[in-house]
Amino acid sequence: MVARDGEDAARHAAEVLAELARKGGHVALSGGSTPGRAYELAAKLEPDWSRVDVWLGDERCVAADDPLANMRLVQDDLVRHTREPPALHPVDTALPPSRAAAAYDAALAGVELGLALQGIGADGHTASLYPNAPTLDVTDARAVAAPAQLEPFVERVTMTVPMLCSAQVVVFLVVGEDKAEAARRAFAEPPSPATPASLVRSRAGRTVAILDPAAARHVR
Repeated sequence: MVARDGEDAARHAAEVLAELARKGGHVALSGGSTPGRAYELAAKLEPDWSRVDVWLGDERCVAADDPLANMRLVQDDLVRHTREPPALHPVDTALPPSRAAAAYDAALAGVELGLALQGIGADGHTASLYPNAPTLDVTDARAVAAPAQLEPFVERVTMTVPMLCSAQVVVFLVVGEDKAEAARRAFAEPPSPATPASLVRSRAGRTVAILDPAAARHVR
C-alpha cells in the first residue's frame, strides 16, 4: 500500500504492531532510522505489551547501551512508551559474533513469529542480509553472523531468510526517495539474491508493503 506520507506510513505500521500486541505473540523488530516513529505510535495505540515477546531481526555487535544498538532503539522508541512492557530477547553482543549468533539461534528454537517488521536498504538488503551474500543460502539456522559491510562498519547478527519467512505476517516499512529503486526491485521484479528483500515473504500468512509516495515512485 502507498501511504500519504512518511507519517501516514508509520501510522499504518503502528496499527499492525498494536494489533499484534493485543493478541500477543512473538515479533521480530528492525532497527535503523525508519521504524522509530511507528514504535512510538504503536505504544500509544496499545500501551499493554505484556503479552508480547520482542526479538530482533538483526543486531549490531556493539555494547548493549550503545546508541547504535537496535535493541536500544526498541527500548527508547517503544518500550519506554508502554504501560506494560514486552519481554525482550536481546542478542548477547558481549560474545564474539559467531557465538552470539549461535546463542540467538538456540534461543529462537521453537519460536513462532507472529510478525516480522522489515526495512529495506538502498542496496536492497533487509535485516543484515546483504546482496548475494552467502548468508542468503543458509537454511539450517535461525540466526547467523554477518560481516561489517555497511556503515556503521561493525559485525552483526541477523535472522536468516527462512526464519523471517516463517512469520505469520511480514511487514515492510519503506520511506524515502533513496529507497525507491530498491523498492522497485523488491516488489516489482522477480525474487533475486541481488535484492535480499525480495526473498523475504511470509510462507504461510501474508506480506504487506507500506511505502510512502517517494519510496513507491517506481513500484507499479
